[in-house]
Amino acid sequence: MALQDLCKWQAPGTLELLPHLPQSGGWAVPRGCDPQTFLQTHGPRLAHGTTTLAFRFRHGVIAAADTRSSCDNYVECPASCKIIPVHQHLLGTTSGTSADCATWYRVLQRELRLRALREGQLPSVAGAAKLLSAMMSRYRGLDLCVATALCGWDCSGPALFYVYSDGTRLEGNIFSVGSGSPYAYGVLDRGYRYDMTTQEAYTLARCAVAHATHRDGYSGGSVDLFHVRESGWEYVSRNDAWVLYSELQKLSELEKQEEEEASQAHLRPATLHRAGEGGELSLGLVPGDSRLPVETETL
Repeated sequence: MALQDLCKWQAPGTLELLPHLPQSGGWAVPRGCDPQTFLQTHGPRLAHGTTTLAFRFRHGVIAAADTRSSCDNYVECPASCKIIPVHQHLLGTTSGTSADCATWYRVLQRELRLRALREGQLPSVAGAAKLLSAMMSRYRGLDLCVATALCGWDCSGPALFYVYSDGTRLEGNIFSVGSGSPYAYGVLDRGYRYDMTTQEAYTLARCAVAHATHRDGYSGGSVDLFHVRESGWEYVSRNDAWVLYSELQKLSELEKQEEEEASQAHLRPATLHRAGEGGELSLGLVPGDSRLPVETETL
């Protein structure tokens, strides 16, 4: 495809089959209509829902997502993959319209491979995020829906960027995208630390996505977990979301029981005993104590 572009050659009869994206003003709409207004009025109304997250820590970048793909109120696929490898050291989470995400990731993969061949080195995560943001910003206002977190490791170490289809590009340590992101953020904000161990990071990511799938109707299926290291990205596991949530509930119940038992063990009830021949009741308090009652009861 790159050679065809360079030589400006196209096979006869294949003009309409080439996967070229049209220019921003080249969409087929009725004459006299503004493309943005026409698509907003007559375009399809699709409900988007998912839970994807990524966070950076000292051992790399963790990316996790659910596997449920939905179309309006129907589950289209319960086992889709929402984390797409882009390069050997770079991958991204997908949220939005599935077709838009898949198309733009193919375009990004092609451009990064060409850049790596020309420059002789791996592209940086910041450069990939800037490239994707610049390409998608040309289609702003045309109902393009892509929200991604680019996770990678380059010469500067682990890096994480959020890119949206309107050209927004942000760098940070934690990002969660999708309809289940508020629930995931609640778990991440409580348990995130930059100096976590690898197993603690795995547990936190699984816990955040599992809780989000329990509360968000558009999220579910399984939990995919990826880890980007200095040597490249690694596929860690896929676990059933409901099984994970059930195990987390059992662990929380056990922790509550242990805390109650520990608190009861520290409580020491006051003992009543008779003090001397006077028959006065004492509560085990010494004179002068602020808890000493004003009057003592005599038998």
